[in-house]
Amino acid sequence: MLGLILKTLQVFVQDTYGPEKWEEISAMAGLQDSEIEAMLYYEKSHYYALLEAAERAFEKPAEVFLEDLGTYLVSHPNSEGLRRLLRYGGVDFIEFLHSLEDLPGRARLAVADLDLPELELADHAQSAFRLRVAQGLPGFGHMLVGVLRAMADDYGALVLLDYDGGYRAMGVIDITVIETAFSEGRDFDLSATMPRGETA
Repeated sequence: MLGLILKTLQVFVQDTYGPEKWEEISAMAGLQDSEIEAMLYYEKSHYYALLEAAERAFEKPAEVFLEDLGTYLVSHPNSEGLRRLLRYGGVDFIEFLHSLEDLPGRARLAVADLDLPELELADHAQSAFRLRVAQGLPGFGHMLVGVLRAMADDYGALVLLDYDGGYRAMGVIDITVIETAFSEGRDFDLSATMPRGETA
């Protein structure tokens, strides 16, 4: 498993709960070195051990921890780059949903060895969608629920999400968009502003 996945867990815990909490979790997981190297490869057992340690440390299921991680990836100031990448998927939340099938490919363009599960979006009815999450990274569906919830807030959309699927199996996220402009949402400009005096 690419260390970038484990590094994401590390940064999330450190930014949200502090470096001491990460030291506690990595020790509980049996890691010899608490500092994860993003571009190295680790046994998948490290991933499971860290999630099990997080369950004990935070006294909540790993699924909830992963949803919180997904929310962090969009809403935390340290993740502004990812948030901007996702916002390029569309001018509103529904356009963003239709861009999700391209997400694994875009991730591979950014990091060649980052292998995310394939996604398939189907229109159920007007403003109702079903997102299928293929097998691959365990718990990715739960993390994606957190991402979708945060992105809905980012766009100012009112959305209902319902996840059905096993932790290590294919999952399905049912998405009901009640209103695309429910609230103001966060500021976002598709055209990056160049500092004065600089040219592209």
